[in-house]
Amino acid sequence: MKENFIKNKSFDFALKIIQIYKFLVSDKKEYVISKQLLRSGTAIGALVREGEQAESKADFIHKLSIALKEANETEYWLELLFKSNYLDENTINSIIDDLKEILKLLTSIIKTSKGNR
Repeated sequence: MKENFIKNKSFDFALKIIQIYKFLVSDKKEYVISKQLLRSGTAIGALVREGEQAESKADFIHKLSIALKEANETEYWLELLFKSNYLDENTINSIIDDLKEILKLLTSIIKTSKGNR
């Protein structure tokens, strides 16, 4: 069975987002933006999983396109948390590097899938 990189990367990313969420709530007492981050950051992997069971190629592309939107939203919340001094530079650099990789993978998969229709 072939390894599913986007599935694995998005799952690992969701775990990191959960850890950041826990830190923000317990240590920084930040509840609003962190909840937005938790929702969008974990939705990426959930949508990738939904895409595995897509009813059609169009449905697959649609699910991964929504995952791409969630990834972009996640980047916004991370940048906001960094600029407002809730996250330090080491944390943001590490998680943003992971997110950039996911964004590239999703973009590539969507583009390839659209070309194969």
